[in-house]
Amino acid sequence: MSTANPTAKHNHNPRTAIILSILLAGLGQLYNRRYIKGSIFILLEISFILTLGEFLNYGIWGILTLGTLQGVDHSIFLLIYGLISIILIAFAIVLYVANVKDAKKDAIRLRNGEKIPTFKEAVKNIWDVGFPYFFVTPGLIMLAFIVVLPLLFTVGLAFTDYSQSNQPPRNLLNWVGFENFGRLFFETGGAGNNIWQDTFISVFTWTIVWTLVATTLQIALGLFLALIVNDPRIKFKRLIRTILILPWAVPAFVTILVFAAMFNDRFGSINTDILAIFNLSIPWLQDPFYTKIALIMIQTWLGFPFVFALFTGILQSISKDWYEAADVDGASRMQKFRSITLPHVLFATAPLLIMQYAGNFNNFNIIYLFNEGGPAVRGQNAGGTDILISWVYDLTFELNQYSMAAAITIILGLIVTGFAVFQFRRTRAFKEEEI
Repeated sequence: MSTANPTAKHNHNPRTAIILSILLAGLGQLYNRRYIKGSIFILLEISFILTLGEFLNYGIWGILTLGTLQGVDHSIFLLIYGLISIILIAFAIVLYVANVKDAKKDAIRLRNGEKIPTFKEAVKNIWDVGFPYFFVTPGLIMLAFIVVLPLLFTVGLAFTDYSQSNQPPRNLLNWVGFENFGRLFFETGGAGNNIWQDTFISVFTWTIVWTLVATTLQIALGLFLALIVNDPRIKFKRLIRTILILPWAVPAFVTILVFAAMFNDRFGSINTDILAIFNLSIPWLQDPFYTKIALIMIQTWLGFPFVFALFTGILQSISKDWYEAADVDGASRMQKFRSITLPHVLFATAPLLIMQYAGNFNNFNIIYLFNEGGPAVRGQNAGGTDILISWVYDLTFELNQYSMAAAITIILGLIVTGFAVFQFRRTRAFKEEEI
């Protein structure tokens, strides 16, 4: 007895549907007798070509050449037009692939004799299955132009020669490849000096030291105070906790500006009222070493209340039975801290602590508000306390070294992305361990 499907169309070739869909969106659907859907795809492609074809052609030409007529073509606009064209082409490719897959799927159904849904049934099915996508799609489109486009523009600038002395439309920009990155890492100028390399090494080193020292101190101080306040012998715990959290309640920029006045070399209360007792006067804002010390102390003051509040909640959740069992075993205070308190605290807070390091790595506010990254350093185009993010700000808004600022921004983004990936992996590891 034959089991062949009588409605199967063995001569209906899915490959033909694929080829037709590639040649023109919708032809494969017409081949599959999906006339309404095919007509919609054809109208979409023709409309796309007629309305955006000239813009896309101009945009691709612009991003490849960055202009050919000096004083007429604006390289920055051409770069932006080119990036917009790439995003639009990416959206078009996604729809084109969907068109090809749809034609192939329907062709296979026809060849096997399966029922093909009508246009009304297909619309209903799309609405039922793709309902979330209809609400997500506008956000994704906005994301592409509000977030992705500026990121791509920054990446593009990093590979050009856009600077104060070479600005459009007076001059045309040129693609220079990895030359800007080479100036930061490898290039050596005359007499063995390279201001970009020297400045980058200095700023990057201070950024790492700043991140590690300032963040570690605020975490250590927060943990130390949380342990003291959590001690059962301490009274008035609520009052003490409230006082210690008060610095967190004051806006950070206000605190930074107050400290900037207090550390002023000439009239600041640190020198005139406190250190004057010991006949001392420290150049807090003139000497990079002392400015860095002041910044680390201020950040410790700003950051410890959050860590204190975080650790206080964790310490109160540790079972007292563990400590009682440790007392029975004769464990010392330090042994209980190493074996019970610290592992429990780190297990619960490690991802947040990692993000504290990432936050301080890009802590622009304190660096800029305290002393604008100063004082100046001879032989460098960055201040003595500039970190990477504040150096990028100076290069962009004061020195107009746009391409170099973009190159450093990419390096910054890669480092912060590394922090984020590490944090997410640690979070996943904690969840797996807990399970």
